[in-house]
Amino acid sequence: MRSVAVAATLAELSAPACAQTFQERLTLCLTCHGEKGQSAKPEVPSLGAQPAFYLLIQLYMFRERQRVVEVMNEATKGLTDDELRKLADIVSKLPQPPPVEGPADDARMERTRVLIQQHRCNFCHQNLAGQENVPRLAGQREDYLVKTLHEYKTNIRRGYDASMAAVIYPVNDTQSRELAYFRARARCAGG
Repeated sequence: MRSVAVAATLAELSAPACAQTFQERLTLCLTCHGEKGQSAKPEVPSLGAQPAFYLLIQLYMFRERQRVVEVMNEATKGLTDDELRKLADIVSKLPQPPPVEGPADDARMERTRVLIQQHRCNFCHQNLAGQENVPRLAGQREDYLVKTLHEYKTNIRRGYDASMAAVIYPVNDTQSRELAYFRARARCAGG
């Protein structure tokens, strides 16, 4: 089912870039990432309240194929720098995604607080709210976080600096799942 949705999105994006208006591209973005900043699609990040500068860097990396995700590479193909900035600004103003509802496992949450302290997650991610070129993690999709941590760990996803690879290297798969569980249920300061 997911491959059908990806194929349909790629088919829409494969039309010549000049044939799509900025608004049409924005509509496609919001179809996957959520009109209200929260994705309902598996392994697709929720982008509401992400720092605009972080979004701009990611969009640029997709456009330049420095980060390869075919759907995103096609979606950003041909966009100007000004259009990337405009898109990042619009998406950053969407509401932040709420944390997963329902009771959380207190013991699991506490174990993860220790992991966050050990691995200095808050040094860059600022209590999971993100800042400038660092993404907001609070309320992010749990499946997306597990996938992303795995990609950093295995060097499938390269960051624009080496800090994530260095931080995630000693984290095992169980700890990665714990971090994702916690972040999906966390609220950030002011959120």
